[in-house]
Amino acid sequence: MLTRMLGSVITKGRLTVIDPQGRSHHIGNDDGTQPIVMRVRSRRAWMRLALNPYAYAGEAYMDSDLIIEQGTLAEWMALCYENFEVASQRGASAMRWVRRLTRPITQHNPIGLARRHVAHHYDLSDALFDLFLDKDRQYSCAYFESPNNSLEQAQDAKKRHIAAKLLLEPGMKVLDIGSGWGGLALYLAKVANVDVTGVTLSVKQQQVAERRAREAGLADRVRFHLRDYREEPGRYDRIVSVGMFEHVGAKHFGEFFNKVRELLVEDGVALLHSIGRFDGPGATNTWLRKYIFPGGYTPALSEVAAAVEPTGLLMTDVEILRLHYVETLKEWQRRFQLNRDRVRGMYDERFCRMWEFYLAGCEMAFRFGNQMVFQMQLSRKLGTVPMTRDYIGHWEDAHAMNPA
Repeated sequence: MLTRMLGSVITKGRLTVIDPQGRSHHIGNDDGTQPIVMRVRSRRAWMRLALNPYAYAGEAYMDSDLIIEQGTLAEWMALCYENFEVASQRGASAMRWVRRLTRPITQHNPIGLARRHVAHHYDLSDALFDLFLDKDRQYSCAYFESPNNSLEQAQDAKKRHIAAKLLLEPGMKVLDIGSGWGGLALYLAKVANVDVTGVTLSVKQQQVAERRAREAGLADRVRFHLRDYREEPGRYDRIVSVGMFEHVGAKHFGEFFNKVRELLVEDGVALLHSIGRFDGPGATNTWLRKYIFPGGYTPALSEVAAAVEPTGLLMTDVEILRLHYVETLKEWQRRFQLNRDRVRGMYDERFCRMWEFYLAGCEMAFRFGNQMVFQMQLSRKLGTVPMTRDYIGHWEDAHAMNPA
């Protein structure tokens, strides 16, 4: 059944599948290229892959029941994405209907559960993230102004691009929702001389961010709270959120934007940086939700716009970053592989295989699938933001030599 299913789907490229009995099944078109060779080592994995490859391929790889014997994991995933994405369009309407029905359960994200979801991923060993992120620990899509940019340069450019859209002035109060390890907050304080409050649900991230603020001599202007954004008091001139909205859940989008409006002063500006999807509302991949980001969901812009509009917030600018995350994830994977032995020493081989499946899978979702990144600027008043976008480039040019 598995080979029949693969044979009906794979029309581009060549795949050789070796079953648990050692038999080889050749699938795809003989276009003269070397086939990708995958071996399935157990009958249980063979049957589960036939039933639901989207859910069980990751588990089979983690358990070493699925081995890539010729080619790389990324090449195998690229082959799967290119073919499965085309095939999935046939049943897309029915699949979306089923996924929409289950979303209220899979994306239920009250404060207590949100804390547990965050801890699952972000409270892993502190040393792990140093092994594949840039030195500032930016764990979100970088901004590659040139194909020749290093990861560090691209992450500096991302912070600069976001800061430019915030229209910062010295002394402003800024709220960073989902402040991570503090890199963006510290950058804004240094470069724009603003006062920043960061909120996170990760114990380890908060500890690192507070230490970094003290070491940078900025503890009087930058602080980090272990707090859900829904519990944040006060008013702010600017609000920024990078890589956090994916953890809010569609059920809570209205709650999020109502809170942003409540916290924002009358002439304030907010900037949301989030992963999104091109093809309308959907659901998170079963494996990714179980092992990597429980409660996570990347929204379609139609869902975000529908949640913003009733709040009275105005969408003053939207930018789509298409392939920037491909380059980011590719570099994270390269650095992870260079340090793979060290990761195995922290955890084990199964964790390494899980993590490389996650990084490679996400790269291919942005390269061939429906994933993108958007930046949405919001305000409460129509005239708060300039009429043209020239101010963004002017601010970036003025601060290009100051990566902070």
